[in-house]
Amino acid sequence: MYKVGITGGIGSGKSTVCKFFTVLNIPVFIADTAAKEIMNSSQHIRNQLISQFGEDVYVSGGYLLDRRKLAELIFNSPALLEKVASIVHPEVRNYFINWVAKQNSPYVVYEAAILFESGFYSSMDYNILVTAPAAERIKRVMAREEITEQEIQNRMSKQWPDNDKIQLADYILNNDNKELIIPQLMELDKKFRAHG
Repeated sequence: MYKVGITGGIGSGKSTVCKFFTVLNIPVFIADTAAKEIMNSSQHIRNQLISQFGEDVYVSGGYLLDRRKLAELIFNSPALLEKVASIVHPEVRNYFINWVAKQNSPYVVYEAAILFESGFYSSMDYNILVTAPAAERIKRVMAREEITEQEIQNRMSKQWPDNDKIQLADYILNNDNKELIIPQLMELDKKFRAHG
């Protein structure tokens, strides 16, 4: 079964692309959603995060991660951000491998904001980069979240620029509201089904 990675910067339209694949009955694994679940359900991760950040990083009797508190602790510290990634990412990858084994489809999709940064793109058969102009991305994020332009730019600065990601992508989807994205996706689906 072919594995297709999808990534793109904040506001690029990754979620829209994933919804399209879901409509085509292609299983979609959202790495961020899986990470949230695992950080709450895995005793192993819970123990490591408590050891690193203290017991009050979990609330509700120690079973629900206080994501806002963790974000405040790690946001401006690349070292702590990397530490959390080293705890969570291997578990998400294992979860994904087990999930793939249960699917019955010509291919599956793995969506992650830091697919290239984490190196996990090398485990995919194909990688898709969703791109959009920075101004458009900022506008989209501000429309869906209560967040300032500066906060969005801070988030964007933590991810690789598209120029770096383009070097590693097999396919580029332009989601700039000029070029229609559905025909691009239909063409990719046809290719993946033919190879899957």
